Amino acid sequence: MFDEGQENSGRGWESPIRPPEALTSALRQLLRPLVKVLIAHGISFPALAAMLKGIYVEVAEAELEGEEKPPTNSRINLMTGVHRKDIRRLRAVAEPHAGTPQTVSLGAQLVLAWTGTPDYLDAEGRPLALPRTAEAPGAPSFDGLVESVSKDVRPRAVLDEWLRLGIARLDEAGHVRLNHDAFIPEKGFDEKAYFFGRNIRDHIAAAGYNLAGFVPPLLERAVFYDRLSADSADELSEYARKVGMDALLQMNREALRLSDIDGKAPGANHRISFGVYFYTVPEDPENRDNPLPDA
Repeated sequence: MFDEGQENSGRGWESPIRPPEALTSALRQLLRPLVKVLIAHGISFPALAAMLKGIYVEVAEAELEGEEKPPTNSRINLMTGVHRKDIRRLRAVAEPHAGTPQTVSLGAQLVLAWTGTPDYLDAEGRPLALPRTAEAPGAPSFDGLVESVSKDVRPRAVLDEWLRLGIARLDEAGHVRLNHDAFIPEKGFDEKAYFFGRNIRDHIAAAGYNLAGFVPPLLERAVFYDRLSADSADELSEYARKVGMDALLQMNREALRLSDIDGKAPGANHRISFGVYFYTVPEDPENRDNPLPDA
């Protein structure tokens, strides 16, 4: 029988089930770079703790959905250790969720079209440099690309914003060229923060799916090497950029093809994420898992 006095109070709360040591060790590695980011941007432990409290309640409530009886505060308390008075308060006030930044929402559609539609690709499948306006009727252009995705925004406004963010650039002929690393802008904190959350969220979700033992497992792999010189690390960084972008462009073309086929067919309600990353840092002999280089 559960006694309310055992709930989380000033004395702390412990789950009756001891978590696997391998998992807690992995969490320490995972959380170190996250905490470094939080400290760098002024997010204190109390602010994070308050946010986590609400997320624990949200996730527990979602896990209990579909059961015959609605989830009670006591049940959520047992799952999370969050005090029932906090659960009551958090469930009564829905936490607002920030939407996708407009630059990302429209920009992502434009990049997908530019990198996946045959009319906008060269013979090697790379995005063409686009003139501002069509040089012949029906010829590809940046204005035509924008208008094919949305007629509610002026192409010039999109171009100015993309030039500011570093998503695109103008070449000597005045043609618009998509940046090699699109779609992670060189500038624009809101856009970078959006992808920071989205990409890491899905990466952790894929790894958590595999950790739960579901079959077949999802793709979640990485290549690790140490004892490399700085020059070798730089060479591998450029190589990773090339093969990574090739893989992303191929994946985008195939996903765009299937998306066009599926259209609005019944059951077309799945989303996918496919990512590639590269990271390098000098090894710290005292801490081989040093997560981030010092700024």
